[in-house]
Formats: sequence, C-alpha cells, structure tokens
Amino acid sequence: MLCQFTFKNFRSYKEETVLDFRATAIPEFKESLINDTDGTSLLPVEVVYGPNGGGKSNLLMALSCLISAVSGPVFDMGKAREKSVIQERVDCSPYMLDEESRNQPSEFEVFFRENRTEYRYNLSLSDNTIAHESLYWKSVGGKKTGVVFERRQSKIELGSSINKTSINKEVNPKMPYLSFLAINYDIPVIAEVQNWFESCYTINFANPSVDRTVYLTQDPRIYEKSIQALNDMGIAVNDFYFDEENKTLVTQRTINGKKYELFYDDESAGTRKLIACLPLIIKALDEGRLTVIDELDAKLHPKLLRYVISLFKNKTVNRKGAQLLFTSHDLSTMKNTVFRRDEIWFAAENSDHGSEIYSLYEIRNEDNERIKATLAFDKQYLEGRYGADPYLSNILSEGWE
Repeated sequence: MLCQFTFKNFRSYKEETVLDFRATAIPEFKESLINDTDGTSLLPVEVVYGPNGGGKSNLLMALSCLISAVSGPVFDMGKAREKSVIQERVDCSPYMLDEESRNQPSEFEVFFRENRTEYRYNLSLSDNTIAHESLYWKSVGGKKTGVVFERRQSKIELGSSINKTSINKEVNPKMPYLSFLAINYDIPVIAEVQNWFESCYTINFANPSVDRTVYLTQDPRIYEKSIQALNDMGIAVNDFYFDEENKTLVTQRTINGKKYELFYDDESAGTRKLIACLPLIIKALDEGRLTVIDELDAKLHPKLLRYVISLFKNKTVNRKGAQLLFTSHDLSTMKNTVFRRDEIWFAAENSDHGSEIYSLYEIRNEDNERIKATLAFDKQYLEGRYGADPYLSNILSEGWE
C-alpha cells in the first residue's frame, strides 16, 4: 500500500513535491479507508485536477518513472516475478527552466507497506545514471529502522540483513542496485520490495497506442467479474473473446434469446475503454495493487467513472487495500458525495512557472478555515477559489478583444 510519494526536479516540478496517501482526521467516508493494525489509515483513491499545463500528467509520470526504473531492468532480463508487468516506461528528465536544476539529479522517494513491513526507497537519477539510492525498512508499528543498503555513486554499503561476502557490490552505474539484487539473488526482503514495484499498474490513456490496447485475462474469476461490472454499468455484454482469424476482439450480446456479435472497433469509444481496462482494475482490486491512470475519465460517461471510483471505495469489493491514483477533468465527480477532501488534489503552475500540488483539505478560505465538507467543490473550483484556476474567466480577456 502506498503511503507517500516524494520527488524533486522532474519535468515541470522544480521543488520538492509530496503526494500523501495517509488519511487526515476528517469524518467523511471513514468506512472506505484502508486501516492497518497500527492505527494508520490510508486512502483508497486520489484524483488530481487542474488546468492543461498545470502538471497533472507530470505528477503521475514522476511516479511511473520511479516504478519503471526499478521494474524495467528486471523485466528486460526475463527475471520479473509477475507474469505480466503493465507499466508505462518513462525517462527521467529534470526541470529545464532553470540553469542549476537542469544539471542536478531528479530525486524520488516512495514510502509503502507490504505485508507487515514498512519500506522507504530513495533513488536519485542524473542522465539516467544513479547518483544515490537507498532502501530502509521497519516493522509496521515498530520504531527501529533498519538499513537494507545505501549507495552513493559506485560506493555501496549493505545492512546487516543482507550483508554477505557472496553479494556483489559492483554494478552498472545506470542500473538500480535494487534491480541488480532482484535479478541475481534470492533475498526475501528484496523480493518483497521488487514484487511491490512490479505489481503496480501505470497506464497513460493519452498515449494512442495504449488507448488501443486490450488487457485480456486467463483467470476465469477476473473475466467473470469484468462481465459483471460491464453489466452493472448498463453495457449488456455477456462475453468477449479474441478472434484469431480476424485478429480482433469480439463482443457478444444475447437479445431476445439470440446471440449477436460485434467486432471491437464497432463498439463505442467508452465501451472499448472499459473492456480494455476493466480486467486490470478488477485484478488490482482482487490482489490489492496500486493502479495509476492518466486520463481515466477520457471517453467515459461520468456515471461510469463514478462506478469505477466506487469499486475502490467499497471495502466489500476492495478487501485487500487496492489504491487508485488518476487525473481528471470531469468536474461532475468533484463532489462531496464521491470524495473526501484529502482525496482531491490540484496541480497548478506557480509564479515561478513550476508545478505544485496541494489537496483540497490543505486549502484555507478567507477566514483561515478549511474548506467545509458540505460545500459544492465543483462550483467553487470553477470560480477559481482553489487556486488551480481552470481559466474560464480569462476566455474573453482583453487580449481577445
């Protein structure tokens, strides 16, 4: 389960930026929270709003960059522990609007929990070369932090849990040491961390090739639940399969007792998107995975988007602590009936032309009070009260006269 992601000097983000999945002490939707044994509560969903160019996609790309930096080498060597790794490959690129920043490394830190252990992994990349890397652990609820390894350029120091003479400390400067250990050794702590990285889904529906990709499953349970979800959303499909002869997906419906089939391209764009991504979403819920999706709302009716959100917020469905992070322009779901205030985030350009993020919970009004949970979030956002101004008021500014 993701607790917190921190990064600095990546694309449009110059300063240190923190995305927090730890729930704040607010009353709304408490029943949907992911509660751990030490009393920590984590959010099942976070959504990022903001204007075009504000940094929404770059925020998700920063997390995708870290995940793919670790998973990519292991997958390429054929040593991935997951049967299929569904992740967007993202190259590391620093903030370019500053002479100092463009020559500094991009820094990433992810803080997550797996089983009964809490991990903190740091990675600094400069021109895709490792400048710094470290992995720490502690038991959930514990106070003592242990070192797994620490790396400064070519110098690597091992913690007591893996400090053996047989472990090689010479590694390619462009390969994360975590990936190197996962490829070459069978070390339980490394395997657990690597499994978490490989289990994350990162999908960018702004990429045309991704938008045309269908994720089929051999698992009958995932397939049946996907059909059920489609039916729940009013899409009366009772089967879909890959037609080897025509090299395309075929959907099947039964109308008045007679079966009818359609090629995938004959379905609506929204139906195609749901058929493409629902098996992944169902699998994520079934196994407790982190799912990161850019432009999840594109081509989806607001009610269908709300249904997908509700799956992650329903503890009967989401029993293993799956989490969803996505970007959206769909204000019809920016409601207090859909999200907690700490689940709504904004990405916007600051006065220095860099991106920054903040949650709705962090915003204060004119009286220095927090935004109330009873307000119309979408209306106030359109009025520009949350800072990430969707610039509607500027459409007919003086420059257009």
